[in-house]
Amino acid sequence: MVTTQPKAKVKAKPAAKKTMKQKTSAKAKPTTPKSIHYAELVGQLQGLLKGEFDFIANAANFAALLKTSLPDVNWAGFYFLKGNELVLGPFQGRPACVRIPLGSGVCGVAARQCETIIVPNVHEFVGHIACDPASNAEIVVPLFDGERMLGVLDLDSPVMGRFDDQDAEGLNELLTVFVAHEEGLGE
Repeated sequence: MVTTQPKAKVKAKPAAKKTMKQKTSAKAKPTTPKSIHYAELVGQLQGLLKGEFDFIANAANFAALLKTSLPDVNWAGFYFLKGNELVLGPFQGRPACVRIPLGSGVCGVAARQCETIIVPNVHEFVGHIACDPASNAEIVVPLFDGERMLGVLDLDSPVMGRFDDQDAEGLNELLTVFVAHEEGLGE
């Protein structure tokens, strides 16, 4: 739990860490407009991934899909774990910080804690790293390959309180599809 960040929601370990078998058995029918939209994005992501197994190319298309398909998102992309820091990967949005130490900013805290973090107001998050001054809310979801953390998926929004538990669930489902495909399980 992030005790110095009272406004940030810290979630349990991400669903992306679950195996495909666990995830498919726990599938529920989408019931809200947001969950329906994420279910549609799963199909779109599967279409983008079909037949392509280059990790960076797929991460780039995934980031573009999120940036262009989710409302009120001004930055979407990946930071990959290299040693004790996160290094910028494919993204859509304004130029960003290239390296983030583990434990720094929302991305570094989410990576260190291996937990999804939702920040309704980034200006109240002590140590927030501001790459785009228009960003007011953020969600960071760790990306796992089995037990090994690969990095994080980071989304920013100019709208305060933009991200919620449904976004966390939807993004985790998308990351599960992405990782399964990269492992050759999800085609």
